[in-house]
Amino acid sequence: MKITLSTLNKMKRDGQKIAMLTCYDATFAAIEAAAGVDILLIGDSLGNVVQGHASTLPVTLEDMIYHTAAVARGAGPALVLADMPFGSSQVSPEKTFENAARLMAAGAEMVKIEGGEVMIETVRFLASRGIPVCAHIGLQPQSVNVYGGYKIQGKSEDEAETLRRDALALQEAGAAMVLMELVPAAVAQTVTEALSIPTIGIGAGAGTDGQVLVLHDMLGLCPGKKRFLRNFMTGSSCIQTAIETYVNAVKSGEFPAAEHCF
Repeated sequence: MKITLSTLNKMKRDGQKIAMLTCYDATFAAIEAAAGVDILLIGDSLGNVVQGHASTLPVTLEDMIYHTAAVARGAGPALVLADMPFGSSQVSPEKTFENAARLMAAGAEMVKIEGGEVMIETVRFLASRGIPVCAHIGLQPQSVNVYGGYKIQGKSEDEAETLRRDALALQEAGAAMVLMELVPAAVAQTVTEALSIPTIGIGAGAGTDGQVLVLHDMLGLCPGKKRFLRNFMTGSSCIQTAIETYVNAVKSGEFPAAEHCF
């Protein structure tokens, strides 16, 4: 059965966890869809894991269009979500719509935009014109130079309240989903409970409606230890099995466990 926005909203209402995983090509799209991944995210993380850059900032709209088209060809029933890369949404709502429309034409069924309250008018403009938007709050990798590194967001009471306020404002503006990155588990759960739309977490605890990881991270292909990660290749006989284990762990609530949370 094809995964749609209606499917995701029903999953939230029914308490069924949503499994998202990054994907960059048709072969892995087919593997992930067969393993039960609900949402394939063409992440601008491809700048790191595919292109070898130190950050996501060099990724272009043309890069994202190319990889989105490739993933869409193999996605099967999974929903295709594409990141809007740096510089493609930090412009006027009209220009952002033009850029998002190119991703939709390539096969995306939703676009992801980093930013809180500052992106409200852009989200409203896109949503009112038929482009579903996933809002990305908490740590925003495209703003890494502002943060001075990849740091946990929402630790203080004021920061936590700002996250909650941003999420509610983005929902009111028409966002179809909210992704929270590197946020304390208690804060992410509070935001999730305040929203009627689904939430996805990465390093945001188990209280969100779903989880996402970078494919290469969950397969143990990237050096370095990150607290919120689990290597799903450990104990798995092949990549297909590792992805199935990830999906089952998300669906059952086994992942993330306490040791993966902040």
